[in-house]
Amino acid sequence: MNRFRENALIGVSWACGLILSGIFFLLVAYLAHQGAGVIDVKLLFGETPPLQALLLQQRVFDGLFPAMVGTFLLVCLSIVLAVPLGVATGIYMAEYAGARVKNLFNLVFDVLAGIPSILVGLFGFALAIFLHKHFSNRIQPCLLISALALAFLVLPYIIRTTQAALEGIPGETRLTALALGATKPQNLFHVLIPQSLSGMLSGLILAIGRCAEDTAVIMLTGVVVTAGVPTSLLGPYEALPFYIYYISSQYAGPEELLRGYGASLILLLLCTMLFFAAFLIKKRLTYLALYRP
Repeated sequence: MNRFRENALIGVSWACGLILSGIFFLLVAYLAHQGAGVIDVKLLFGETPPLQALLLQQRVFDGLFPAMVGTFLLVCLSIVLAVPLGVATGIYMAEYAGARVKNLFNLVFDVLAGIPSILVGLFGFALAIFLHKHFSNRIQPCLLISALALAFLVLPYIIRTTQAALEGIPGETRLTALALGATKPQNLFHVLIPQSLSGMLSGLILAIGRCAEDTAVIMLTGVVVTAGVPTSLLGPYEALPFYIYYISSQYAGPEELLRGYGASLILLLLCTMLFFAAFLIKKRLTYLALYRP
């Protein structure tokens, strides 16, 4: 009977995995079918010569190039802001926090992970208004405010993956360096972090996807329809998620809707490129940490 239950559980797990995989490939195939035919030079650069657009010599008015650049800069800036704080907090939670502090912070981070993104965007908008009123009238909803809001949004992912990766290290691995006379910081930086680096960088990959797809946060903190390539951290910018939302909610004909599908496919390709870059960094850092001379 127990053997039957085990086989049934395995079968259900396989079926669920196949169903989810099928849905994923179906969505990607549908998106590729709808959007691949409209992706061309005109969709990316409009009437602007591509070389002049790439060299930032001429502004693109009716193409997705500014939104692609804005999305890329937004994701990179958000990750740069979130990773140091998230990794440091995860290390503290796993290695230094006492039981009471850990329980309290675990609750706080669980609540933070469940906060709707629209509330984070509203907080970023309020922060921009506060800074504009009390510090400088140059500060307004902008790329930097959006990046700060998104960094706050993805912090729980980075903290939790860092904490889980460190806490998952076997006890004998933890004690070996200490038994040989290493200090706790030496054990942390030379043994624990290299052993858990692969799991820690998985949080980075999750954070990249979260930053690239969110619309509610950036809609309130600085994204606009036409801003061109960002020239300042304190200026407005364009982003692919907002363009997709805008075009799908206000399209005037099938041609504009197809542009939305094309933008969606480009966003998917951009995310894939960022995921691949993060994966290469993960493999390289893991190799250097475990096999360095």
